[in-house]
Amino acid sequence: MELEAYYKMVDNCISKLGVNPNDCRGEKPGQWDLKKGSASVWIDVFKNENSFSGYFQCVAPVVQVPATLTKEFYEEVLEKNHTLYATAMTKFKDWIYMKTIRELDGIDEDEMTALINRVGNYADDLDDYFKNKYFGGSNPPKQG
Repeated sequence: MELEAYYKMVDNCISKLGVNPNDCRGEKPGQWDLKKGSASVWIDVFKNENSFSGYFQCVAPVVQVPATLTKEFYEEVLEKNHTLYATAMTKFKDWIYMKTIRELDGIDEDEMTALINRVGNYADDLDDYFKNKYFGGSNPPKQG
């Protein structure tokens, strides 16, 4: 599986969003980082060494898990998660992320663009919501 064709698809999707893909490229091939409002959106196109399949992944940090009210917080994350389309909120270490991942087989630019928009829009809306509710409107500590 040649990933370069999918890299070009992501570049085209980013261009359709009005952003120069050259300004978003990560350190390694198949990585991009762009902004959607206040949210950072990370895009990866990759192939696992032990797999014949390649993957498209789009992830955006939403909010750090608060030190208090964690039961209330997690219940709310799960309730909001139930309303999302083709994406989900996940927890990794002490952060909540918006995430979608799918195989590259059969994906096209329209679907990629929709997934990038969806992850970015949800993260942009929910980062402000959770920041205001659980951190009094101030920014939680930056991801380390």
